[in-house]
Amino acid sequence: MPRNGEARRLFHGRGRVFPGYQDLVIDSYGDLLWITLFAQRNQGWQEELRRTLQDLFPELACMVLQRRDLPGEEPRVLVGRLPVQPLAREAGLSYLLRPGAGQNLGFFIDMARGRELVRSLAAGKKVLNLFAYSCSFSVAALAGGAQQVVNVDMNRGALDLGRRNHQLNRLDLRRASFLPYEIFRSLSRLRKLGPFDLVICDPPYSQGRSFNAEAHWPKLVAKLQGLLGRRGEVVACLNAPQMTAADLGAIFARELPGWREALCCGAGDDFPVQEPRLGVTIQHFVPSVAE
Repeated sequence: MPRNGEARRLFHGRGRVFPGYQDLVIDSYGDLLWITLFAQRNQGWQEELRRTLQDLFPELACMVLQRRDLPGEEPRVLVGRLPVQPLAREAGLSYLLRPGAGQNLGFFIDMARGRELVRSLAAGKKVLNLFAYSCSFSVAALAGGAQQVVNVDMNRGALDLGRRNHQLNRLDLRRASFLPYEIFRSLSRLRKLGPFDLVICDPPYSQGRSFNAEAHWPKLVAKLQGLLGRRGEVVACLNAPQMTAADLGAIFARELPGWREALCCGAGDDFPVQEPRLGVTIQHFVPSVAE
């Protein structure tokens, strides 16, 4: 198991690097092992996987299987007992997990590099966290010394979880706000709260009519100028199978001329992908010439 109980991806079949296992993902949260299957596997195969993992990690307290190929099916405990309050621990910070409350656990393990980047940039800054979900970027920003973070997401339940994540890490809630806004309908209100020194954009690939990556990324980038201060920066996270980092870079070049890409990286070595250009990317954009 990873040292110090750090959250880590142990097996990333979704990157299609391991033939025959593209449906399998295994994550470690301390002594909790979380297996996700995206396709049908027979019971014998599942039982063999359980035995193999128990042999590899005899110290684990709990092993859970989640079937993403069967929408609505509850995660199943294979070994031990699910902790009352399971946590993801990363870089000295903790994040609540919510097993059984939907497809996602409330924490995206592949955004560790993004949180590390935000934490390194945040000191003294006023931050806008768009598509905040459970506010892990906000936790990282405040831990990095951000002056203020405004979290925006349509999902009130996710924002409530985000507030609890701040409390869990003993962060001053007076420095964070949690706004249940639909972003494109609330830009005038957000502009009044700015200008912001750092804007984080981590949208889902698709969110009903509210956001679709191909259709709405250009619209989103075009609106950023009205939210940013003169030396404002953007951290953009892309997880869209039909878009690449180069595509997003071209959108920034078109909609924010004079800006440049200061950094572009993937999710890291724990997330090998057959086509790196189609994997998760974290991009940092800054004005070419600071005024």
